[in-house]
Amino acid sequence: MVKNVVVLDYGSGNLRSAERALARVGAHVTVTSDFAAALDCDGLVVPGVGAFEACMAGLRSVYGERIIGRRLAGGRPVLGICVGMQILFARGVEHGVETEGCGEWPGTVERLDAPVLPHMGWNTVKAPAASVLFDGIDEATRFYFVHSYGVRDWELRAGEGFADPLVTWAEHGVPFVAAVENGPLMATQFHPEKSGDAGAALLSNWLGTLE
Repeated sequence: MVKNVVVLDYGSGNLRSAERALARVGAHVTVTSDFAAALDCDGLVVPGVGAFEACMAGLRSVYGERIIGRRLAGGRPVLGICVGMQILFARGVEHGVETEGCGEWPGTVERLDAPVLPHMGWNTVKAPAASVLFDGIDEATRFYFVHSYGVRDWELRAGEGFADPLVTWAEHGVPFVAAVENGPLMATQFHPEKSGDAGAALLSNWLGTLE
């Protein structure tokens, strides 16, 4: 059965690249900021490029926080990409300016401590054995990154009766969170839509989680 996926248009992100990549793996894709469409689709993709503060402003302008929160409350899948992953955390700090994020996960998005920034190009990741997103993907596979900021410390600890989120790591100067799988909420710091066959495999795995 073809899955209906909405790529949320809030003025930020590689919308058409994400649309093409998802269509390539068999999704029916709509790019829109429409509240009802984003709420009702099988899967919601939240892309993002640029500054954390600007992305949060754009997200709020289309009630994106509310859409994400309502979907997750109902166990409905959301996939964040690049800054679309970063804004899911509690806060971002850029050039001394702290901006409140969606707060779905605790933690701070901050500048990477690396000799060369941005981190631009192909890099490997270290995924946990139980990962669904990386199922069937060789550990030597490289994904495409473009960023100077990331989450360097994973702060969430599961409570009693809840499974720990699966956290995938990468390294550029310092270790940073490359992907998270937390029930219906998943995200990648890298760009699967720019990662060729590797990205297509990951998006196909994500589509397989949609009911």
